[in-house]
Amino acid sequence: MRIIYMGTPDFAVNPLKALIMSSHEVAAVFTQPDKPQGRKQQLVMPPVKKLALEYGIPVYQPERIREPEYLALIKSMKPDVIVVAAFGQIVTKEILDAPRFGCINVHASLLPRYRGASPIQWSILNGDTQTGVTIMRMNEGIDTGDIILQRTIPIGEDDTADTLFDKLSALGGPLVLEVLDQLSSGTVSYQKQDEEQACYVKMIKKEMGLMDWSKPAVVLERQVRAFNPWPCAYTFLEGKQLKIWRSQVCAPPALKAVPGQIFIKDRELAVMTGDGALKILELQLAGKKRMQGRDFLMGYRNLNNMVLGLMDDE
Repeated sequence: MRIIYMGTPDFAVNPLKALIMSSHEVAAVFTQPDKPQGRKQQLVMPPVKKLALEYGIPVYQPERIREPEYLALIKSMKPDVIVVAAFGQIVTKEILDAPRFGCINVHASLLPRYRGASPIQWSILNGDTQTGVTIMRMNEGIDTGDIILQRTIPIGEDDTADTLFDKLSALGGPLVLEVLDQLSSGTVSYQKQDEEQACYVKMIKKEMGLMDWSKPAVVLERQVRAFNPWPCAYTFLEGKQLKIWRSQVCAPPALKAVPGQIFIKDRELAVMTGDGALKILELQLAGKKRMQGRDFLMGYRNLNNMVLGLMDDE
């Protein structure tokens, strides 16, 4: 099949690589424009662009894919199908209708659960025990198209957004190839999504990482995993931001303590919450390197009974 691929971040790399290594032809890649990053604001190309250039595939980076010139370009390529994975722009109906077999999307959740942005983080935040990848036929809605194929994987107790991201990305490639085989052989089938089960999730923002110690420890532990590596769960210690990279639910102290109060448990740093307590296994104080909670205790004296929370002046 002749394919146009649309994708941008790391998640979209594995499906593209699977297509490149297959018998299918990737005629072109569409991705987001290069963006400035870091203190020097140097332009950095999207991961999908890097891979496409390595294999000599033409790359297009429209500010707005809906502009007429891009519709004309796509039609001129005569694609059999367009494969979309975390592209980052709305694809218009004219583009959806351009390929012979339409557009298919690689989505990192078990639709109709977690339509929209950040499905991986929300599956951890909500305490789900499983997630997966859905290949759907795209329509004009946001992740509302008919389901073609799904694969389910468990969410491990130690899974972070980062580790789950890698697992789901690896799953996307083989699924796309399976769907393309079904399309070419005429054996594909479509299942409408159950609208009563539909769940939309919003984009993750930096301020969502702030920890509210009045919440239960199980909720906060999920927050730590869901926001690793970004935006990272954080709190404040004596006015300095303290990032929490790894944590573990533990029993609260024998003596009465308030939410956010630090105590030492089995030579480990732990914090009282609204229900239970949280052992801090790995953390990072502003301006310092990441370190184990136990090592932090050795270098930061008099932590016992301190209370974590907002900035001192808040």
